[in-house]
Amino acid sequence: MSNSVIKQLETEIKELEHELHHVLPKELERARALGDLRENAEYQAAKERKDYLMLRLGQMKKRLADASMVNLNRIPRNEIAFGSTVTLKDLQRNAEVVYTLVSAEEADVSQGKISISSPIGRSLLGRKLGDAIEVRTPAGVREFEVLHLVTIHDSNP
Repeated sequence: MSNSVIKQLETEIKELEHELHHVLPKELERARALGDLRENAEYQAAKERKDYLMLRLGQMKKRLADASMVNLNRIPRNEIAFGSTVTLKDLQRNAEVVYTLVSAEEADVSQGKISISSPIGRSLLGRKLGDAIEVRTPAGVREFEVLHLVTIHDSNP
């Protein structure tokens, strides 16, 4: 995962923690002062927001931990994996497409960056130059052939 994505995750974690530990307690206190908590919409909304923030914070911390666990030595050098850029021949359209496999946070199809967890991304993992690939997507089955492969090791010497 790129340093910019790691920084984005760290920034979001800080913002969530600030809201959870500084902003939300004030909102809860203000809502409590309004009286009966069972019929207090402000209090219920603040409690729901707290639950959401705690869940989101847990997700972001897990993503950050996962990102820090990426070990370049464990990424294969001769097959498609995280960070690879592949040129594929779309056999139905008789056209070439280029994809770079990235994390979900970095994915941007308009720039050719697809998530390793997307249907195409998952089907590419572990494939090699010359392999034929059949991908089941929401739009139907697509067939590709791997024409060119640049791994993360080739692009980051």
